[in-house]
Amino acid sequence: MIIRIVMMLATVIGINGYIGWHVNVWLSHLMKASFQPVLFWVVYWILALSYLLAWLGSRILHARVSRTLKIVGSYWFALIQFGVLLLPVTDIAAIVLYLASVRSATYVPVLGWIDVVLLLVFLLIGSYFARTPIVRKYEITIPKRAGDWKQLRVAVASDIHLGVIVGNRHLRKLVQHVNEMKPDLILLPGDVIDDDIRPFIQGKMGLTLGQLQAPLGIYAVLGNHEYYGGHVPAFVEQMEKIGIRVLMDEVVHLQERVYIVGRKDKTAEQSAEGRKSLVSLLAGTDGTQPIIVMDHQPHQLNKAVEAGADVMLSGHTHRGQIAPNHLFTKRLFELDWGYLRKGNLHAIVSSGFGTWGPPIRLGSQSEIIELIIHFTNEREEG
Repeated sequence: MIIRIVMMLATVIGINGYIGWHVNVWLSHLMKASFQPVLFWVVYWILALSYLLAWLGSRILHARVSRTLKIVGSYWFALIQFGVLLLPVTDIAAIVLYLASVRSATYVPVLGWIDVVLLLVFLLIGSYFARTPIVRKYEITIPKRAGDWKQLRVAVASDIHLGVIVGNRHLRKLVQHVNEMKPDLILLPGDVIDDDIRPFIQGKMGLTLGQLQAPLGIYAVLGNHEYYGGHVPAFVEQMEKIGIRVLMDEVVHLQERVYIVGRKDKTAEQSAEGRKSLVSLLAGTDGTQPIIVMDHQPHQLNKAVEAGADVMLSGHTHRGQIAPNHLFTKRLFELDWGYLRKGNLHAIVSSGFGTWGPPIRLGSQSEIIELIIHFTNEREEG
């Protein structure tokens, strides 16, 4: 663990140092004699480490200071990624121009301004995709009876990440879209809050979230961020106050027609309490009725198939949130986004409604899922 932490810090410092050096060179060419390198590096490292400073100083810093540092640090994550993508190309262009005997005083400012313009374009486009949710519709058929129900309309919103960055303004969009959908049931597959429960309480976000409406109820499960914050009991209490039930390795039998299974997040496997296997959770269910599973992280779809689940709803991946991170999530998960039919299982992974870190999305978009499930009877059809 210590080695991992040291390597992570070394990587973060190395990448930030690489970006900072480029900014230093660019500003020194623009400002020339008036440029103060010592002042620059002091300000730069405060900005670069602002998220870490907010986390370390959360107990001693004033709430506004901590909030400001976290906001700056969140956007800084986007700057790091764009810097890693843009600056190597800039270096190649600078080498070519240098070999062509072009003066650095000419090409350094120009290349710097090109990077700044591209950065602003990426931020504007990414902000639009993060703050403009779409409703993505999936329609599936389960060859099982659900009493006299012919279909079930389910609204699914994962990874809302309510906190300092994602607040009531974005949350109201969720409420509007979901209620316009007129779902029978609402499911929230984890990461409703972003680590700390305090911004959720102080911002009275529960009042907004509590405006969601569905006749069959609203159910949620824990994500990794609920565990990271260490406020699981407080989170569950806040959800209960607004009529949202958090399922922690629990099964609900909706009007004796459909099973809703809510698993603890995979993070719980590292704790003393652990989490139950899906097979054990489904041991007392009637396999002839539809079974919908919420599991925040889309791991081991084959085990959901073997356990007899019909639908598995997940989030967690954000589809990388900012391209080309989706190339990594694709390698980590069998299904990192979208829909997959595996045996009798319908697996759906959402890119999420909110964001972690910067409120920026490229290659993915804030989304709400409208899932329409049709029920049939195999024997009757045959």
